[in-house]
Amino acid sequence: MPARSAQLLAGLLAGAAVTHFARPEPYDALVPSALPGSARTWTQASGAVEAVLAAAVALPATRRTGALLTAGFFVAVFPANVKMAYDWRHRRTPYRAAAYARLPVQVPLVLWALKVSRSAGVTSPG
Repeated sequence: MPARSAQLLAGLLAGAAVTHFARPEPYDALVPSALPGSARTWTQASGAVEAVLAAAVALPATRRTGALLTAGFFVAVFPANVKMAYDWRHRRTPYRAAAYARLPVQVPLVLWALKVSRSAGVTSPG
């Protein structure tokens, strides 16, 4: 099961990475204006980071470090989710609810990445 969990986490990261490049506009809107450079550069950089993290988590040799870095990444992007919740506070209820729901979701994502890191190298019998 540890390898399956790692593969699912890698898949989540890879899927998110693809969307950063295929549909960058929603991500651009989450980038705080206080950051230097263009929002698109930050969107593409975070997508590239997610792709690298996906590869690191997928490979057993780098899984422990990749999962630890993934946990840190999930913490680092939390301010973007806060910004989204704030920006969407006046939108229609379903959109506002989705934005608010993203906030607590970061906690299980961080915990998941930490669990994958701890279980890296553990093999199941059979």
